[in-house]
Amino acid sequence: MQARADSVRNRRLLLRAATEAFAECGVDVSMHTIAQRAGVAKGTVFRHFPTKDDLLAAIMMQLLDRLFKTADRLLRADDAGRALKDFMGHGIGLLAADRAFCDVIGRPSLQHADVREAIDRLCDTVEDLTARAREQGAVRGDITGTDIVLLLGGIHQTAQPLLDCEPRAWERFLEIAFDGLRARGRPALPHPSPARLRMADPSCVSASTET
Repeated sequence: MQARADSVRNRRLLLRAATEAFAECGVDVSMHTIAQRAGVAKGTVFRHFPTKDDLLAAIMMQLLDRLFKTADRLLRADDAGRALKDFMGHGIGLLAADRAFCDVIGRPSLQHADVREAIDRLCDTVEDLTARAREQGAVRGDITGTDIVLLLGGIHQTAQPLLDCEPRAWERFLEIAFDGLRARGRPALPHPSPARLRMADPSCVSASTET
């Protein structure tokens, strides 16, 4: 039992140390440096994460897990339109809170199969959130989950130049964007929805993950 507790603790320390090190120094930082920052032996790093790609993926999976749990919880909300907007706010808030994470870790981690599978699973849940909002008439009928996923990165990018002095500026742009999603008898959008985000080609989501 103690060995198990130590293993869980070491993994948590390594993920925290790696996230900070990658944010400060880029993905070229050595596993030895990460071990030192975590206060564990170098061999402990490799027991948990055989390669640096595995470590990058594990960090990204933490973010995706938080997003998935939020989306899954919001699927049970009565007000589907509010739930969709709350999910978008949660996702953009996570991006805004850790820009270095997104810049340094986000895109390299997309090469890992586990990350791609997790994003596929998240996209399915976001599609369900969006479908509920469409059914309740909260958003226009031609809005898809793919639109929502891509808008998360787009809204964050719009607010990025202001984040140092106005860290919550993204809330203004989310309100503007969501106002455009609402159903008000508007004409059809001039371009079809982007293709379903499938992670066989990681470049297809660069617009939603780069900051």
